[in-house]
This record gives sequence, C-alpha cells and structure tokens, in this order.
Amino acid sequence: MSNQNPEQIARDHIDQLLVQSGWIVQSKSKLNLAAGVGVAVTEYRTHTGPVDYLLFIDRKPIGSIEAKKAEEGVRLTMVEDQSLRYAEGKLKYFDNDPLHFAYESTGDVTRFTDYRDPKPRSRPVFTFHRPETFVKWLQEAKTLRARLHEIPALPTTGLRDCQITAITNLETSFRENRPKALVQMATGSGKTFTAITAIYRLLTFAKAKRILFLVDTKNLGEQAEGEFKKYLPQDDNRLFPELYGVTRLSSSFIPTDSEVYISTIQRLYSILKGSELDERDEQENPEEKKWKQKEPMPVVYNEKVPMEFFDFIVVDECHRSIYNLWKQVLDYFDAFQIGLTATPDNRTFGYFNQNLVCDYGYQRAVEDGVLVPYNVFEITTRITQDGVKLDMGEYVGKREKLTRKQFWNTLDEDEVYTSKQLDDKVVSPNQIRLIIQTVKDQLPILFPDRYSAPSPLEKAGDEAFEVPKMLIFAKSDSHADDIINIVREEFAEENKFCKKITYRSEEDPKSVLQQFRNSYYPRIAVTVDMIATGTDIRPLEVLLFMRDVKSRTYYEQMKGRGTRTCSLEELKSTGTPAAKYTKDHFVIIDAIGVEKSQKTDSRPLEKKPGMSLKEVLEGIHMGHRDEDMLTTLANRLMRLEKQINEKEKQTFAEKANGKTITQVVKELLHAYDPDAIETIETQIRKEDPGISPDEANSKFNIKHSKLVEDAVKVFNDPGLREYVIDVRKKYDQTIDHINPDEIVKMGWVRDNKTAAESLLNDFKAWMEEHKTEITALQIFYGQPYQRRELTYTMIRDLVEAIKTSKPQLAPLNIWRAYEQLEKVSGQPKNELMALVSLIRKLSGIDKELTAYDKTVDKNFQDWVFKKQAGTVKFTEEQMQWLRMIKDYVANSFHVSKDDFDLSPFNAVGGLGKFYQLFKEDYEKILDELNEVLAA
Repeated sequence: MSNQNPEQIARDHIDQLLVQSGWIVQSKSKLNLAAGVGVAVTEYRTHTGPVDYLLFIDRKPIGSIEAKKAEEGVRLTMVEDQSLRYAEGKLKYFDNDPLHFAYESTGDVTRFTDYRDPKPRSRPVFTFHRPETFVKWLQEAKTLRARLHEIPALPTTGLRDCQITAITNLETSFRENRPKALVQMATGSGKTFTAITAIYRLLTFAKAKRILFLVDTKNLGEQAEGEFKKYLPQDDNRLFPELYGVTRLSSSFIPTDSEVYISTIQRLYSILKGSELDERDEQENPEEKKWKQKEPMPVVYNEKVPMEFFDFIVVDECHRSIYNLWKQVLDYFDAFQIGLTATPDNRTFGYFNQNLVCDYGYQRAVEDGVLVPYNVFEITTRITQDGVKLDMGEYVGKREKLTRKQFWNTLDEDEVYTSKQLDDKVVSPNQIRLIIQTVKDQLPILFPDRYSAPSPLEKAGDEAFEVPKMLIFAKSDSHADDIINIVREEFAEENKFCKKITYRSEEDPKSVLQQFRNSYYPRIAVTVDMIATGTDIRPLEVLLFMRDVKSRTYYEQMKGRGTRTCSLEELKSTGTPAAKYTKDHFVIIDAIGVEKSQKTDSRPLEKKPGMSLKEVLEGIHMGHRDEDMLTTLANRLMRLEKQINEKEKQTFAEKANGKTITQVVKELLHAYDPDAIETIETQIRKEDPGISPDEANSKFNIKHSKLVEDAVKVFNDPGLREYVIDVRKKYDQTIDHINPDEIVKMGWVRDNKTAAESLLNDFKAWMEEHKTEITALQIFYGQPYQRRELTYTMIRDLVEAIKTSKPQLAPLNIWRAYEQLEKVSGQPKNELMALVSLIRKLSGIDKELTAYDKTVDKNFQDWVFKKQAGTVKFTEEQMQWLRMIKDYVANSFHVSKDDFDLSPFNAVGGLGKFYQLFKEDYEKILDELNEVLAA
C-alpha cells in the first residue's frame, strides 16, 4: 500500500522471500504449526521481547529473523547481538533449547549465522534456506564447517610440492571459515588434478553434499569430466566416478543425486533463469567477447536450484569468469568459492578477498622442472609491418569470406590497407607464404636433432627432417583456411599433415584434437581460439602466432599450450619418433608482433568498446536488454538489409518465424519508444486508478520486460544468429596477389638474450660450486690425461644431478642460451654430449662451444694423420674398426675392453677380432684413443 512505512515494506519483501523459499508465513494470532514442515511466525514473544519472525521446523523452534528497513542494510552486523539474545532466550509456551539459526534481513540484504559452527560468524546470503535444508542439517551431528576441522593430514605421495601447498593451505582456509580462496598455479602444473584431489577430500572427510566445478566453455567442461573419470584416489583402488556421481550439465535439467556437477557458467545462469541454452552458446569463452554490461544481470530465485544446492564451487579460469553477470551467479549460492587460475589480475585478487592460498607462477614451475621454458623467435615482414597499397587500375581478386567464392575486377581508385586490416579487408597470400616458407627453413635450425636416421638404402645425409608438433594461431576461420592451404603447399605435404581445429571446422574438432595430441598426424594444427586455453597437448613444441592478442591473461593462457613437459618416451609415442631427448623447451615464433603489442588486464566494466554484429547478438541472447543494445542491433540490421540480396532476405524471414528484417527492426525500436512506454503507463493507471507508485512501477517493469522479450526472442534461435553473422561475411575481401613481401627482421627476441646471460651465469655458478664434489667435474678441471677416465655413467650421473638440483639448467637449455649470445659449432645429438661440450667450454679446453662429436672427429683425424705420417699404415679394415671406436667414444665418452661385447662391436667379431687386427698393440691403441679423442 502507498502509506506503508519502510519497516512494513521490508517485511513485505521478507515475506515474499520466505514464501519463495518454501516457508509458510503466519501471524501469531493465526498460528498453525502443523500447516507444513517450515513455518515462519511473526511477532512471536520471548522473555526479552517479540522476535520479528520465529522459524519452526516440524513444530519445533529452530531460528529467528530480525527484520530491518532497507536503510539499515549497512548496519546489519550491529543487530547480531539482538539475534543472539533471542536465540538464547526463552520462548512463550516452549521450554526450548537455544535456537541454532539466526537471520538479519532488510529483504534486500540478508545475513545468516549458524550458532552450531565453530566460532559462529554471520555471512551474506541471497535469501532464506529452505525448510527441507534445515531438516537435513538438524539430523547431522556436526555442521559442514565443523566437519572441515576433521579432515586428516594430506598424504603427499605422488603429489608435487605446489599441489601439496595448494591443498594444505586451501583446507586451512576452509577451517578458518574464509568464504573465498584463490589458487594460482601455472598452466600445466596440475591445477585440475589438485582441484579434484581437494574435492575428493571434501566429499570423503568433510561429507560435503554437492560440489560444482564451474567452467566457461563446453570444451573445458568436457576436459574436466575426463579428468574426474580417470582420477584414482591414493587411499582407494576405485576410480572417482565409482565412488561419487559426476554429472556434466548439458540441458536445463539438473539432477539431485550426484555429488559433483560440471557446468559452464552460461548454462548455470540459464538454469537459474529457467530458460534453455543451445550447446553452441557454450563453445566460446564469454570473457573474450567485447560486449560488457553496464550493470550486472539480476539472478532470480529458483526453487529447483536453491542457494544451498552446492556446498563448494570451484571456478576454473576464474580470472575471466567472475566478472559482470557471471559474478551474480556465483554470489547466488551459499557456498565456499575456490578460484583456479594461472594468470590472476588485480580484480581476481580483489574478488577472492586477497586470500591467495597458493602462489605458484610460471617461473617457479620452470625452476622446479614442472614446466618447460620458452624462447621467442621473431619474424617481421614488410607487409606485416606496413600493410599494402593497391593502385587504381590494378586487376585484383575479390573473395566472399564465407563461401570463399572468387571473382576479379579492376580497381577504380587507390586502396590502402593498414597492417591491422590484413586477413580481414585484404588478404596477402605473399605475406602468409613468406612467413610459412621462413618457418619451414628455420625449423631445422631451431630443432637440429629432428632428423630421422637414414634407412639401409639411403646414404648418409639423406636423413628426413621431422617437423615438430606446431600450433598456429589464426585471426579467423577464413585466415585459418588460407594458412592451411599454404602450409600444405610449402611443406609439400598431404591433407592430414595440417588441419584446422576450430568450432566451425567440418571435421569433429575433438577428434582432430585427439589426433594432434596422440598421433603422428597432423604435424601442424591451425586454430582461432578453440585450443587457446585449457587444453593439454604435451608433445607441442612450437607456437606460431599469426594473430595479435590484446589481453595479457589470454596471451599467457595461449602460451601455456606449450609449457607442458613431455618425456622422451611420451614424445616418441605421441607422434614425434625422431626425438632424441626429453622436451625441455618450446619455441614461440612471433610473426605478428604479439610479444611487443600492448597488453591490458581484463576489460574494465566502464569501458564499452565498439562491438561487432556477432558480439551484439551474443550480448542480447545472454540477457543484455538495455536500450543502447537494442538500438545498436536495429541499426546493424538496417545496414545489413541494404547489403544482402532478395534471396538472402527471404532466408532471414524463414529463420525468423516469418518476420522480415524490417519487422524485426521495428519491434526492437518500439521496445523503448517513448510512446510505447507512455501507453503502458496509461494502461496501468486506467486499470487501477488508486494503485501505489511502487505497485505501478512493479507492473510497468513486468509489462515492459515482456515487450522487450517479445522483440528479441527471435534471436534465441542460434540458427538465426549464425545466419545473420555469416551472411554478412560473404562480402568483401580483396586478394592482393600483386605486392611482393620481404623479411625485415628475423631472429631471437632481444629480451631472450638477457635471460640467456642470466641462465649462463647460474650454470657457471653451479659448476664452480660443485667442481670439487662430482667426479666428472673433477676430471675436466684436473690434468688433461685424466679425461681418458671419463665414462658414460659419470656424465649421465652429472646430468641427473644438474636436472634434479636446477631443472632449468638442463644442458640443452644452456646450449640454446649460448646460441643466442655467441657463435657455436654444430648441434649436440643428445643432452649428455651437450653437457660434455659445455664443460669443455667452461673449463677452457675449447675456445668455441663445439658439438662433442665434431671435437672427437677432429681429434681422430689429427691422430690418424700423425700415425699414418710415421711408420704405421692402417689397413682399410683396421680403419673401419677405428672409426667404430671413434663413433662409440663420441657417444659414450670412453671405451674399454668390456665394451667390445656390446653393439656395434659384437656384431663384427668383438674383442677377438680387434685383437686379431691389432695384435699386441690393441690395448695401447685403446688407451691412446681414450686420451686423444677426449683431448
């Protein structure tokens, strides 16, 4: 009523919330505690005065609500003592124990306390808990927050240090009743495994009822589901799904009999709204869209999914999922929130209350050997840098983006395209081809070990280069197609060599991704954004950026695709059989300037950049309904109508339930037309002349919302949205076959040189520190003749000692650091040979870093020359044996008589044959070769 005071208005709101939550609200004068499970009685008397609402479950008093007017919302915590007095007081007609539960509420803001908790603390809640929830709680011996104190110590077997830290600190945070916690773990360090381990412990020991694992793309949800399916706890021989139900939500139905739920935040929002969501709307990461709302979208109560439905919510990639309307989804639930991210920004820290329980960044992960480092190789072309100019009168190609249908015409004026317009308004096949040619030429230099051994029918030098697994980031599907065609041509390979992995590719993207991860083909994958984040591809060794990225966190996530470690056995078995040693780094080839372009953190709420038609449509479909958005869409559709032909307009109408573009535009504009708004207001006043302003405003909002919904509902159909987006893409790409391109700059990025110097200094310091402790180092730093005692085992043990102590100082990492700073001779065939060469360089034996097999070759030639110059003349058969020994020493560093029982000697007669050829000199020759070849 219009004469209500603020307290009465607040109580009306509270009554509505209680009824929504399943309570029966009664006045004291009409008391009937048998009316239902949960009854809320107003103004019930206690010995300290009347309580605003007394809550009964199965006729027993269990809690209270203290109602305050809206203006008191900022002071609700000051009312907690009053609630406690009611809880501890005696009720009229009852010989009651203290009440367990208390709320303080204005109807807009509500706080809740469970006095059974250790150190009871009030917390904000969306509304009131349902009566059936209190029935379950009262049957439990201890509350969830009490049970969190009973979680046993974490068994650490099989866990990395960072995972132990994350889980231990997270459980400490729970025991301290902190509502939010942030876990920062570098991409590839096992965030999902860590989260599942924590979830398992919460379900097993804290008896949590339901836990939500929240993602923002369908792809991430499917991956998480796969990780749960294969998780084997340390204390049980059954897989996770054999112990607890795991459900990935794929419709509006949400079962109640699972323990773990996996969902995109888009789907969860649609479930709360009570609407359907097409799976296609879960494919792209919403944080990467440009449209941002001016204010968060409201979330309404849903009795099928009450706020207490989940006990814990794990938010994957939380640096991008928590903003705008998504934050409302998280805050709807009365649940602990755990954020997982590799790349938090200031807003992420702020949202999670600065409660960082694990800080394990990329650099630490590299130092611990959990991830591999990377080097950046830059390729800059003239067209990439400056764009192109096409002169009037030139005969150029034109292409429809969508159909890729080409035609030719003559330019009637000069056309100038900036570098930012490349692969959108204009396509330069010469630029793409030059980049791909350069990459092809450089790969054997970047990965010199990837030559497969020649077959018995091939000559030495006929080895085939095996292209390492490479992922190319393209700007669009059209750009990806151009890249794929040119890659196949330039590498002279078949279709399966290079494939596209995007949501819109004709092949099942998950199948192609699985092939890329586990099979020999494809060697090269091209994507727009499907595998930019959250996808584990261990054998991936090259990232080629042919698109720029403006978001700092998104770029870090994209780089994370290459950071995973991969053992030699795994590398060979997953499609790179020519690999000679473990993956210990990856290479970023920057062909667009992504390393140097200005990056920003997640976009601020106040900023509203220009939006594409696709982003406008997605924004409206996801609930953005303000006047600016509807007007923007109407204007874009009016422009579209002028661009497309009659057949395409007819197709639009067929997909829009018979409405033409003009009709849809009129409805969009009508939704906020002042005359339409005035008509609604007049109609409301005419129907009820005495209506209060609040009630009139409430009815207006309902009627106007329906008008807006009717205007945009045709766009609920993803088929129409895709058609509108695609039909526009048909037009206008210029194909520049005329302008040649050239390399402007190529090489390692300068910043890498600073890092290389730092790495070399660390390596030198480690060697200096241990040179008197480790046998192999003692030999190198001792007298020259001692080097003949060096054995394969000594070098292998030294490599293991280095990699165990400082994984980033792995010999091949140090070799690449030298390559960036000075000239090196040759390439090491494996990490043991690399280490020997490095130590020879550091100890002053060699002035230039030289591949050990080249050193051995040179020493062998000198020794043979001196021998042959004297009285000794080796026969051809003797030379064949000496070369075998030389090759053996190059790989194993030392040869002894026992080694002649091994390959390759045993296949051609072993030690007996060697003695037969060299007689009594055979031991002297072995000693000489061990000393001379290691000189």
